Amino acid sequence: MAASMRHALSLQILAECSTTKARTCKMQLPHQLVDTPVFMPVGTQGTMKGVTCHQLEELNCQLILGNTYHLGMRPGPETLEKAGGLHNFMNWKRGLLTDSGGFQMVSLLELAEITEEGVRFQSPYTKEELLLTPERSIEIQNSIGADIIMQLDDVVHSLTTGPRVEEAMHRSIRWLDRCIKAHQKPEKQNLFAIVQGGLDEQLRIQCAKEMVKRDTPGYAIGGLSGGEEKDKFWRMVTLSTDYLPKNKPRYCMGVGYAVDLVVCCALGVDMFDCVFPTRTARFGSALVAGGQLQLKHSQYAKDFRPIDEDCTCFTCRKHTRAYLHSIWNYGTVACQLLSIHNIAFQMRLMRNIRESILEDRFPAFIRDYMKKAYPNKEYPDWIVNSLRSVNVELEKS
Repeated sequence: MAASMRHALSLQILAECSTTKARTCKMQLPHQLVDTPVFMPVGTQGTMKGVTCHQLEELNCQLILGNTYHLGMRPGPETLEKAGGLHNFMNWKRGLLTDSGGFQMVSLLELAEITEEGVRFQSPYTKEELLLTPERSIEIQNSIGADIIMQLDDVVHSLTTGPRVEEAMHRSIRWLDRCIKAHQKPEKQNLFAIVQGGLDEQLRIQCAKEMVKRDTPGYAIGGLSGGEEKDKFWRMVTLSTDYLPKNKPRYCMGVGYAVDLVVCCALGVDMFDCVFPTRTARFGSALVAGGQLQLKHSQYAKDFRPIDEDCTCFTCRKHTRAYLHSIWNYGTVACQLLSIHNIAFQMRLMRNIRESILEDRFPAFIRDYMKKAYPNKEYPDWIVNSLRSVNVELEKS
């Protein structure tokens, strides 16, 4: 059932890697021209924990994510309508994506009951019941006014097997049709379909083919990053990008570790999101090319270097590891400083990936990056196998 609609999104492919499936694009959204591959920091409640909108702009974040389930609870769609949408409410002028609320089927499963009608939640705030249907999810997201909105999909944990996975896949297709019908602002907001199917290749292929028939402005790869084996994870990602159209953005949901970002870009993904950079900051961890620095550890008490000598973020320009070690558990200041650095790290990584694709040296970038991440060259098999599938060989020790 091919749908014909005018989309509020255009994608210009600037360059494609001659070796891998990676590409770099310009994605025009109503509020922002976005460079891809792009990483989206997560601002669950209409705010990034520890980081202001102005600081996000200074870090050159072009696109951030908000959570429909939580925003639908607080402040609620009526307030957001009166404010003229979340962009106005939080004073964010750039790109905004909202998820559908469906992920809470997994994360708050003890509070949820899933039927064909929708998902019945018990609010963790008030304990009252909320029925989230595809129509209600879209209604809330229309009130929020994000540039990209997500269909409500039937999410099952990535380790689930058996008939439930196929049931969820077919229901996600049916719910997409209901979301398309309910969508009131297709000329202003871009509704993305979400490919489900668990770790079953045939279900993934079937779902991708059906979603593509609906001709949505973009497509997400859902139901992964939930603790499944990495070797199965990457195979589902590359299978999905094989079946998704080249002229639409491809979004792998919930991916944020640096090596995962590098690999998934090689497999043809354009968009990513994860709470990881800001969440790990709250526990005293700073992201660097080799992994993480646990600044709460005593070895940094007299280390007067910045987190990263090559980083130009505010935190690295102004503060030392020793200072951050001394304040890491004193609340909001350390959280803000480490969040700024961690987001800056993600932004710089994605910028370097884009530049290497544009200059057709992405395979060399991958090899250099993996050497930094694994100095002893003991690369995990899943990384070796995934990169080999796109013609990049890593030398193992």
